[in-house]
Amino acid sequence: MRTVTVVGASLSGLYAARELRAQGFDGRLVIVGDERHRPYDRPPLSKDFLTGRADEEQLALTDAEETAELDAEWLLGTRARGLDARGRTVLLDGGRTVSTDGVVIATGASARRLPGDGLAGVHTLRTLDDARALREELGRGPQRIVVIGGGFIGAETASSCAGLGHTVTVVEAAPLPLVPQLGAEMAAVCAALHRRGGVDLVTGIGVAGLRGTVTVTGVELADGRVLPADIVIVGIGALPNTAWLAGSALTLHDGVLCDDGCVTALPQVVAVGDVARVGGSRAEHWTSATEQPRVAVANLLAGRTTQTARPLPYFWSDQYGARIQFAGRRRDGDNVRIAEGELADGAPAEGGFLALYERDGRTTAVLSVNRPRPFMRVRRELAREESRVVPAAL
Repeated sequence: MRTVTVVGASLSGLYAARELRAQGFDGRLVIVGDERHRPYDRPPLSKDFLTGRADEEQLALTDAEETAELDAEWLLGTRARGLDARGRTVLLDGGRTVSTDGVVIATGASARRLPGDGLAGVHTLRTLDDARALREELGRGPQRIVVIGGGFIGAETASSCAGLGHTVTVVEAAPLPLVPQLGAEMAAVCAALHRRGGVDLVTGIGVAGLRGTVTVTGVELADGRVLPADIVIVGIGALPNTAWLAGSALTLHDGVLCDDGCVTALPQVVAVGDVARVGGSRAEHWTSATEQPRVAVANLLAGRTTQTARPLPYFWSDQYGARIQFAGRRRDGDNVRIAEGELADGAPAEGGFLALYERDGRTTAVLSVNRPRPFMRVRRELAREESRVVPAAL
């Protein structure tokens, strides 16, 4: 294999490039990225970067020394337009092409949008440029902010905005935010953090549309209420960036379908990160983006699936001074018990808590708020238990 092209200068794309060199690939390495920035860390965008506690240099995932060691051709500010697998060619904008022997698809995902979100004052928060624009507006003094969507990005952004002194309302269509991830009982506990942080939480109601002509003035709810707004932040999830792969013969369904080893239906093509649907599921988490490339690259270089990637699900979120961490495979019907700490009026008490999800006499998942050490202990135990029942390789 003489040339490998990584499409997506993302976290997972960077890790794939690192793995290619670490696993002995010494050929031509091309990295294509539609943003003009080199790979950067996205989690701080809704937290420290938004509040001004971190600058752009602190977001960088590479330095000059590593860039030199990777010895890659960086095609930044360049959008992939297609994949001709038969001709082993990546098609780029402007009619350019890259001939390649192997492809790592790492194009990530893009923020979902609402009709009318072209109004001034309406933001999504997915990229560095998004965060730059929002931070600039937030610096213009106290404003009325409506965050649409109570997931992790929405909650973290609401927390940051409240910390900066803005008046914040979060609108969530579901009865509670984060129910799919945490279950109703623990979702209610985490929802209480919004109230503690001085943020209004409106749940169980959808958004009918945005008000305004040139600039947004409010958010109209499905019941006719209008929430006045100077700034609206749309955090309603993301869509995998697969449009460029239409007609490529890859199977696309909420991502690029792969086997358990990140290998697609096309020879010498693998997918990693937010765009990859690995073994039937797509995980938009930092850990997936950093752990999948090792397996994907090993299989790419081997020309077949020799390893599988099924890491224990793990995510974290920082909200209102609380570090929320979750690991495991929760299912509806699991019993939840507080193993350490306690709750106070339905919210985490001072010092936080550790909750265990249990089914049939065994622990299936763990949730903690401000209890990092016991959380990591249980997380390691869950990972060891899973490794006993899930084969490491085919």
